[in-house]
Amino acid sequence: MGSYQPSTQAERQAMLESIGCQSMDDLYAQVPPEMRLDHLDLPDGKSELEVRRILEGIAAKNTVFPSVFRGAGAYKHYIPAIVKSVTSKETFLTAYTPYQAELSQGVLQSIFEYQTMICALTGMDASNASIYDGASAAAEAVAMCRDRKRSTVLISAAAHPMVRRTVETYCFGNGMEVKTVPVKNGFTDAQALADLLDDTVACFYLQQPNYYGCIESAKELGETAHAAGAKFIMGVNPIAMAVLKTPGECGADIAVGEGQPLGMPLSFGGPYLGFMAATAALTRKLPGRIVGETTDHEGRRAYVLTLQAREQHIRREKASSNVCSNQALCAMTAAVYLAAVGPDGLLQVAESCMAHARYAAQRVCDVPGFDMVYPGPYFHEFVTTCPCKPEKLIDGLAKRGILGPLPLEDGNLLWCATEMNTRDDIDALEQAIREVV
Repeated sequence: MGSYQPSTQAERQAMLESIGCQSMDDLYAQVPPEMRLDHLDLPDGKSELEVRRILEGIAAKNTVFPSVFRGAGAYKHYIPAIVKSVTSKETFLTAYTPYQAELSQGVLQSIFEYQTMICALTGMDASNASIYDGASAAAEAVAMCRDRKRSTVLISAAAHPMVRRTVETYCFGNGMEVKTVPVKNGFTDAQALADLLDDTVACFYLQQPNYYGCIESAKELGETAHAAGAKFIMGVNPIAMAVLKTPGECGADIAVGEGQPLGMPLSFGGPYLGFMAATAALTRKLPGRIVGETTDHEGRRAYVLTLQAREQHIRREKASSNVCSNQALCAMTAAVYLAAVGPDGLLQVAESCMAHARYAAQRVCDVPGFDMVYPGPYFHEFVTTCPCKPEKLIDGLAKRGILGPLPLEDGNLLWCATEMNTRDDIDALEQAIREVV
């Protein structure tokens, strides 16, 4: 394999020119020069051990914060040791897409168990696998709702900005119009939603809890969307589902979300997992794959690919989905995590997140100049004011080993606390804030 070349230099040059580039440097022109590295400047004649030590020294320059109070879509949770122990087994690590599905019973069963748990978590009828992340899951859900007469998407301004941008990108490609429902006091404006709904609206997307951590009146907003004939999509935090009403209980047609909290570390931004579930009426529109349980000719339990609406298997012009790879290892990680903690354990994690967030909010707001911005209930994220420039606070906290809040466009701060933030961590945070401010 050392001499194997997937494409020749001439072929690579032809591909570059077809997209208007003359070189690989042109392809990465949007990446700042200081972020690009042509090669590692390693001395000649080094052994593997010596090279390893050099690379470990380079890696040690990365900052890994022992204390994290930032969420905004990626969260630091405790991962039981059994999760990595199971998922790092070679039989799972090397498994890829089950093209010869019935020969891959182990992979199929892991996907089936994952689907079952996602359905239990969301209260929906059917779940798929193989969605890249929460943002692309939301975009795929929007595409599911389009029909000949309805091609407008309403999305709450309180949804994660990256989710909104991803939905807008997908909709630009398939000719759907996106309209934003305004926010009022940190929550989706119900009256504005009602005013925007008409017979061209295919669906309404709501995030629960929303980007500001606030818990929305999801059931009421969903009923408003349904009354106008639109589908209701909920983007949810899987940990929060242990204490909040599920999308199924709120009347959602499709439930999506980011699965990173379910056993996946922050890992510099990925790989993560998008989960997706729907009502029985929309099952056949789900992208990706659905694994089902059956019996073989001897009556033994077996698993099959019940549905696989993937681009490779149908004509490209007929494809309604952009899913064309496999996230089975991440899906199995989520399944192992959920199996390890169980329903009671997941409830404890959620309750711990809520308790720590409330203690953190209290201690932060004990510092003069920091006040809660939005009223009402929240899960484990909250927004406060900031009496100084946010950059000053964040840099000061970073020097003390704390990854602080996310600065918002209005100058306020988005904080987060999980079960990983102990009482001592939060007390130390308050002291650090006082020192910086």
